[in-house]
Amino acid sequence: MSEPRSPGRVLRTGRTLARVVLVWALTTTALVLLDGWLAGFAMNSWWQPPVAALLLGVLAALGWPLVMRIALPIAVFTLGFGSFLIMGAGVLAVFNAIPGVVVRSIGTGVVVAVAMAGIAGVISSLLAINEDEVFFRRARRRSTDADAGECPPGVVFLQIDGLGHAVARRAVRDGSMPTLAAWLRSGSHVLRAWHTDWSSQTGASQAGILQGSNAGIVGFRWYDKTQGRVVSVNHPEDAAELERQHSDGRGLLAGDGAGRGNLFTGDAAHVSLTISSLAVVVARTSRRERRGRDRIGAGYYAYFANPVNALRTVGVAVVDVYRELVAAARQRRADVRPRVQRGGFYPFARVGSTVLVRDVVVNAILEDMLAGRPVVYADFVGYDEVAHHSGIERFDTLEVLRHIDQQIGRLWRAAQLAPRRYHLVCLSDHGQTQGQTFAARFGETVEQLVGRVCGAPPVPSHRRLFGLLPAAPSETSRRPAETWPMTSALAEGSGPIARRLRDRVARAGTPETVTPPGEPGAVTQVAPGVVVSVSGHMAHIAFPDLPGRVPLETIEHRWPDLLPALVDHAGIGFLLVHSEEFGPVVLGRDGLHRLRTGVVIGEDPLTPYGEHAAALVARVSAFPNCPDVVINSRYDPETDEASPFEPHVGSHGALGGPQQHGFVVHPRGLADPGEIVGAEHLHRVLRGWLTDLGHPEPAGDPEPAVDTALTAQA
Repeated sequence: MSEPRSPGRVLRTGRTLARVVLVWALTTTALVLLDGWLAGFAMNSWWQPPVAALLLGVLAALGWPLVMRIALPIAVFTLGFGSFLIMGAGVLAVFNAIPGVVVRSIGTGVVVAVAMAGIAGVISSLLAINEDEVFFRRARRRSTDADAGECPPGVVFLQIDGLGHAVARRAVRDGSMPTLAAWLRSGSHVLRAWHTDWSSQTGASQAGILQGSNAGIVGFRWYDKTQGRVVSVNHPEDAAELERQHSDGRGLLAGDGAGRGNLFTGDAAHVSLTISSLAVVVARTSRRERRGRDRIGAGYYAYFANPVNALRTVGVAVVDVYRELVAAARQRRADVRPRVQRGGFYPFARVGSTVLVRDVVVNAILEDMLAGRPVVYADFVGYDEVAHHSGIERFDTLEVLRHIDQQIGRLWRAAQLAPRRYHLVCLSDHGQTQGQTFAARFGETVEQLVGRVCGAPPVPSHRRLFGLLPAAPSETSRRPAETWPMTSALAEGSGPIARRLRDRVARAGTPETVTPPGEPGAVTQVAPGVVVSVSGHMAHIAFPDLPGRVPLETIEHRWPDLLPALVDHAGIGFLLVHSEEFGPVVLGRDGLHRLRTGVVIGEDPLTPYGEHAAALVARVSAFPNCPDVVINSRYDPETDEASPFEPHVGSHGALGGPQQHGFVVHPRGLADPGEIVGAEHLHRVLRGWLTDLGHPEPAGDPEPAVDTALTAQA
């Protein structure tokens, strides 16, 4: 049922000793060369280089891990650069302890430290020594075949964030994912699609997959009337509270599992780089020790404890910044469209997801397999990040995907040497749908559109609501010619649903005057009493001054131009509102769909969004915290495009196109799940596989597991 287990190239003691001797000899040679090259570095006796090389080896093996326990934040927040400053100070101290060795500055010590780490890395490459083999050699010493046979096979779930099923298939076919291609071509694994919820984003998907429930998670961010603020799933305290609400102690990773780089813990005993667990750092409430949880920063420490890793991170980060600058320049020269601005700090910020987090997560997974964890779930976010800014299948995005595939191959090879058998399952939380941004295509953001039709004064072009809006579209000589025909078309081309809405307003009489709110809330209002929050291809409208879910009839009375303007807009596919008379209603330009009865008048606005659209939208409408108005961007099946409400090229968060189809690659021997619709369904499939393999069903906790996440260790 799993991949064939090979013995691997486990290093023998003699080969390891030879490697140590070779590293010592080459380090000695390097010190001799540095003596002649560096002006501030001198060794005057023949015995000094070999002694210094020996002491440096001891420093790297013993002193470096101890120093990193204290100086970890410096290494993390400088992407490894600060670690070499620390190592340089250590080199300076070692050389000062050797009589006759001259080192005039800490800068010289840093150069020597970098050179030593580089030599260690080069030697490993020249000898074709895989660090994972050394890593798992310890496991072979500590475990026996009998011990491995007593426990069921472990499972490592590897999530490639944002990779849609169709893109994954083409990447396998075209050589961008050779590891997965080898699995599929050998027949050991199967590739299948799964359908996301309406909110096709990581928050809803991971809550469903890991916790088994995502009820009430209506977007990546949304306005919560009870709290009077916007809730965001990537905010640590919000993520911790959401996990508390959805956890029953029986998550996918319950029972000594591990979660790496996720939004939620899945009730894992061992977590790192997990957003809901970061609340232990930033929570303002009381804190208490969380049993069984890894120390904050443990994943970073395990990685940076090896100076070669720090050097590798620095080198790969520099290369990644260069690749981003080149890719952005190529897009501009070729006038590739759609595209967004990728300058400023972004080339350096993306390194965090494409290099640093990826490498730390992989290292943590290796530790988990060494420890024999029964189940691991990890998220690789690099593809999703680059696809947002470059496109879902641009050459630089596929290059990031290739690097993720290489890490998956590394984990597969390491699994052959682990102390227990492991299955590897690859999956995604959603896909992405590409298109020109809403603001670039129509000359205003969805926030500005809603504010304008609700009577707000024009928003200055430099204003940024929630910090999410792009800069105003560039004013060029082509802008007026592109904008005014669209504006005229929107004004003159009213569809039947917009006319029906205007007729209803006219029959109802004079609209009520809206009173501006008194004190401003925790969010920016696009118009008096109107708040808009955006999650990719989905937008929410909330009326914070009105309690509960505001019905269609009230919206028509107080904001008579809002719904007609939205349903007639070329960038909007459909709206969800709630009618006092008909219940939940989906409105489109040329028709409406009453979800309670299934009655469709005119053209069904949900038709382009698939056979499951009605059920998925109805489910969200039943949530107690469903927004007053939910907007889904318009998907064009002819071009396979939609215009996201955020400044992204590839985006997700709603229905329409590839964004609603994730993928799963699993061993062929696992049970065929059939069609999978929704993240909660996918959770049941994954839990069923674990049960079939012999993993015990988690008993659960009498109280939600994440109560401790809000009050854990300082």
